[in-house]
Amino acid sequence: MRIPVSWLREHVELPAELSAEELDQALVNLGIEVESIVDLRGTVTGSLVVGEVLEIEELTGFKKPIRFVRVDVGAANGTGEPQEIVCGATNFAVGDRVVVILPGGVLPGGFAIGARKTYGRNSNGMICSARELGIGDDHAGILVLPEDVPAKPGDDARPVVGLDDVVVEVEITPDRGYAMSVRGLARELSHAFEVPFRDPGRSPAPGATPEPAYPVRVVDTVGCDRFAARVVRGIDPAAESPKWMRQRLTHAGIRTISLPVDITNYLMLELGQPMHAFDLDALRGELVIRRAVPGERLTTLDGVDRALDPEDLVICDAGLPGSMAGDGGVPISLAAVMGGETSEVADSTVNVLFEAAHWDPVVVGRTARRHRLFSEAAKRWERGVDPALPLVALERAVELLTTYGGGTAGAEVLDVDHVSPPRRIVIDADLPARRAGVPYGAARTVALLERVGCVVAVGDARSVAGNGRAAVAGNGHGGRHASGPDTLVVTPPTWRPDLTDPADLVEEVIRLDGFDKVPSVLPVAPPGRGLTPEQRRRRSVSRTLAESGFVEVLTPPFVAAELFDLLGLPADDPRRTAARLANPLADTEPLMRTMLLGTLLGAVRRNLGRGHRDVALYEIGMVFLPRPGAGTPPAMGVDHRPGDEEFRAADAALPDQPWRVAAVLTGEVEPAGWWGPGRPAGWADAVEAGRTVLAAAGIPGERVVVRQAEYAPWHPGRCAEFRVDDVPVGHAGELHPAVLAELDLPPRTSALEIDLDALPSAPVVPAPRISGYPPALIDVALVLDAAVPAEEVGRALAEGAGELLESIRLFDVYASEQLGPGRRSLAYKLVFRAPDRTLTGEEAVAARDAAVAEAARRFGAVLRGA
Repeated sequence: MRIPVSWLREHVELPAELSAEELDQALVNLGIEVESIVDLRGTVTGSLVVGEVLEIEELTGFKKPIRFVRVDVGAANGTGEPQEIVCGATNFAVGDRVVVILPGGVLPGGFAIGARKTYGRNSNGMICSARELGIGDDHAGILVLPEDVPAKPGDDARPVVGLDDVVVEVEITPDRGYAMSVRGLARELSHAFEVPFRDPGRSPAPGATPEPAYPVRVVDTVGCDRFAARVVRGIDPAAESPKWMRQRLTHAGIRTISLPVDITNYLMLELGQPMHAFDLDALRGELVIRRAVPGERLTTLDGVDRALDPEDLVICDAGLPGSMAGDGGVPISLAAVMGGETSEVADSTVNVLFEAAHWDPVVVGRTARRHRLFSEAAKRWERGVDPALPLVALERAVELLTTYGGGTAGAEVLDVDHVSPPRRIVIDADLPARRAGVPYGAARTVALLERVGCVVAVGDARSVAGNGRAAVAGNGHGGRHASGPDTLVVTPPTWRPDLTDPADLVEEVIRLDGFDKVPSVLPVAPPGRGLTPEQRRRRSVSRTLAESGFVEVLTPPFVAAELFDLLGLPADDPRRTAARLANPLADTEPLMRTMLLGTLLGAVRRNLGRGHRDVALYEIGMVFLPRPGAGTPPAMGVDHRPGDEEFRAADAALPDQPWRVAAVLTGEVEPAGWWGPGRPAGWADAVEAGRTVLAAAGIPGERVVVRQAEYAPWHPGRCAEFRVDDVPVGHAGELHPAVLAELDLPPRTSALEIDLDALPSAPVVPAPRISGYPPALIDVALVLDAAVPAEEVGRALAEGAGELLESIRLFDVYASEQLGPGRRSLAYKLVFRAPDRTLTGEEAVAARDAAVAEAARRFGAVLRGA
């Protein structure tokens, strides 16, 4: 919003030598964001002067009218001689006074003016139009000054055309709608400089008369709780808005249209009360304010034919034919947002009906967004407008129209008033001091609240206990109820609908006293013992996966109900039972995830869609598992701190939220290059990543069992289950081909998911002793049934080898017809080492033989080639 400072000065006695820096700082200290402060004198540089036309010579032989003009600019050109200028405008005559910019000057937009030869004549400067000066939209002709302007040739033209002002542009937050007006900003600046303020919203205005100005029926008194109207008849349709009004509207960025419309826009800026002007002769019957009905349409002033929604508020003409709402009439205006074409004030309008109403902010805001009509009126209505303004605005509009447009104001005044009185707020007088840490004192608190416009009385909370929400004490969580002599009963002013709770009053006290007076004190950090074991485990797992080449992502925990079908979960799978959000961010994803893979696979899909073919992602996060029969949590109020029983009941209704880790691999895990071919990721990489997670979580390998399993969404023949102390903790392997097809993921995509909260506490393991003696390396290839898991064979070898075995690793799997059907060869690398001596060959061979014997005993394994 842009407002000239001269307009503000009409209502607040600002310091005479107020600088732009002082004005900026004052507004910022009040919590109002300043976009810019522009001194209009600087928008046009160089000599901009008043000139008087002495001679006009019409140049012929050109496609358009061209004039060679001699203009008296006094001594501004340094010689006193007439200035010769070539001009294409024809709307001026000899003797007219015009605005001239001399060579060397620069107009808005960086348009430099010089002396040049054009159309065969020398042109020294330019005669300016309103648009070229940035003070209006008229570019059809140059700006001719009125006869009553007291200026002579050579005088500075800036004060004459309104370029001697300062324009401040501010951004108003949604909670401070009252500041979107000259009235609101002037009041705020009166607080900042502690100077008198003259409230234009408190001007006397006649009340409702027995005979209304026009018949009106308000059907929806919730959406429109006040509707006022007055009539002016017999105006001059050719009357123009006064120059000062046009200048102010232009400086505010609003296009001038006609006198009645300009008046409504002017008063919207001055008072903050949006209004509308109807052509009285275009109305056919009673005006009806109601909600739209399905199927109704309206062509608004911007020429767009709009389909109305049943939530839209409309002003209807009951005298027009074709009503879809019975006696509800035909819509002629989208209430509080934009008028319709049928009742628009035109160039021939002689009788005007002014309307000033009070509309529900929520309804207007939704209508503006629904139709994408963010008009200046809608911006103010959705932030809240003073319901006490309609009659004042009407009186001011009638006065301006009759003064500058003639006509006669009707004596009848319509005022349908259903406005509820402001609700009282009960607050402890010391609450602002407790919240800000500044010793305001009760008297200071009362004084600041009264400066805002509140009516403050000392009272007892019990005396207003029947006032509903207004009687709630504002002492925060765990505070005492308001009572006694330090309790204040505050009635906010009508122009502050944002003051609804004690916290709002606290903010006003702090704001007006000065944010800079609030001390900046860091709280003392409570003593702690650092990270918990669970936090250390999660960080260790995350760091290990990142070091292994995975990239961490954080996905939203919201999923669609269709996801469980896409993942192929059985109908009785408990993971299908998900918590449903009461207010989801998107209606398509109303459930909380019960597994990490669902959202993680979505992240993989997005990366693939953006051209990444080799993807390895992981996430550590919570899943949400509803508790059977938990019920609903108790409703908790805001007037007191919930008790322990309420907290326990609420916690009992919450879903379990265990921490899990999940990872997905697709593409090449080892890239191809000059060094050789690459290797695609597969189920074995996912299983190995699971082993890595368990090791990083502090689980010794001997406590981990990996065995084949069937568990959606994994491939039933390539799925491994991790068990720790014979308790299942997760799964890994290749995802099911049907799942990959549904999610449009590449074949062989593999994944893992492990429940970190299901892992037992990691034991304290002493650091291993490092032997300095050489190892003995022996390879063993065993032939056995192909159905025997390699994990079980390795475990048998380790148990048979005894304490001399340092490590064991599977390095080859081989199958052929020579081994026989259903048989395969598993090759292991065994490392033997003694901590206190060099092993002899006999000791190493004996340990190997014991290992093979144990594998033979359990699985019938034989040494390959034996």
